[in-house]
Amino acid sequence: MKPAAFDYQAPSDLGEVLELLAEGGDDVKLLAGGQSLVPAMNFRLARPSLLIDLNGVPDLSYLHEESGELVIGAMTRQRQVERSPLVEKRLPLVHETMPWIAHQQIRNRGTFGGSLAHADPAAELPSVVLALEGRFHLRSRNGDRWVAADDFFQGLFETARQPDEILVEVAIPFQKPGSGWAFEEMARRAGDFAMVGVGVSFELAAGGAIEKARIGLVSVADKPILAPRAAAMLIGEKPSDALFRAAAATCAQEEIDPTDDLHATIDYRRHLTAVLLRRALERAAARATA
Repeated sequence: MKPAAFDYQAPSDLGEVLELLAEGGDDVKLLAGGQSLVPAMNFRLARPSLLIDLNGVPDLSYLHEESGELVIGAMTRQRQVERSPLVEKRLPLVHETMPWIAHQQIRNRGTFGGSLAHADPAAELPSVVLALEGRFHLRSRNGDRWVAADDFFQGLFETARQPDEILVEVAIPFQKPGSGWAFEEMARRAGDFAMVGVGVSFELAAGGAIEKARIGLVSVADKPILAPRAAAMLIGEKPSDALFRAAAATCAQEEIDPTDDLHATIDYRRHLTAVLLRRALERAAARATA
């Protein structure tokens, strides 16, 4: 199919983008990598009146350290993030997750911010940024604001971004040396959307007990979510097989709201969640205690 008719603008600076957003109304779409938006337009699931192409705006693609955080511009290509030594050093969980995203050809065009702003619950990056307590920098003609990852994802393809705002960058705190982290995913074929995915990050106290834990989940609810009950079970406890099995079971039975589809049943998604979370916790513990 072909998309419905739309107007097209290709601004060359961020100020022009903000002016277009302020004047455009609710049915304006921003074109970043286009790997999700263009197919949706072709199927007429998205019918923007105006398409603003961000690919000519140079100020939105960068990657640098700042005050204990790694700051990633919204238009930074996923492949650039995947291959960055800085990401590998400061955010190893993100580094491990990147190859799981679709195929290399998709990551060559797809953008870091675009995937997050799209807020697909089956996408890997939203749940990983949740697990790492990232922050989202939004800008409009009227000013700037920061939104915590916990508050950014609000529903199926819905975020805290207002129609006149653009996601400028994402700031993610450095993972501490000696922390535990792991990403696990199950898909029918390499590059397919995950039936279930799990991103884990935790830190150990001096005595070896877990003092902080975050668990992000993929494809188990109508938005990217955390597993706070399972994470709370870990706090104050030393890593063990029994602990990880109990936390994984709690997550699978009490914290997710999966649906049936062509790829997996509800029961199978619950089973996968328990298995993948236990595996991720075991690998994270091995890294933290190495």
